[in-house]
Amino acid sequence: MPQHDYHVQVTWTGNLGSGTRDYRAYSRDHDIEIAGKATLQGSADPAFLGDAGRHNPEDMLVASLSACHMLWYLHLCAEARIVVEDYTDQAQGSMALTSSGGGHFTQVTLRPRVTVSGDSDARLAERLHERAHALCFIANSVNFPVTCEPSIVQS
Repeated sequence: MPQHDYHVQVTWTGNLGSGTRDYRAYSRDHDIEIAGKATLQGSADPAFLGDAGRHNPEDMLVASLSACHMLWYLHLCAEARIVVEDYTDQAQGSMALTSSGGGHFTQVTLRPRVTVSGDSDARLAERLHERAHALCFIANSVNFPVTCEPSIVQS
């Protein structure tokens, strides 16, 4: 099977002059660079002294799951001749901290609200979410439950 490789450069930009001499002496800011794409400004979650105005890894993991599901879903709908007119997902993830200071995600729930054309098969449109979930590269790569609670509306 073909293999796809992804190259990302992450550069810490948060040295405030004394490096990591103290836990509160440095910024968690960093740049995420991928050749040919806009640079993302990252940080830690504000709960871990990060900048709330920057992307954090936890948000990006939930966003990756949501976007991967959406892209597969749109693909499957196009193949099935279901016309998607609008798609919005209010995804939510939960992370538990451990006594060792680390943590892990315990679950992510996707809540896509999809508007399909009036002549599309709404039942099939709903069932295709199961297939999209089974095909999603990111969902197949995580070790916690990812559930999907779709809502289909016909225009």
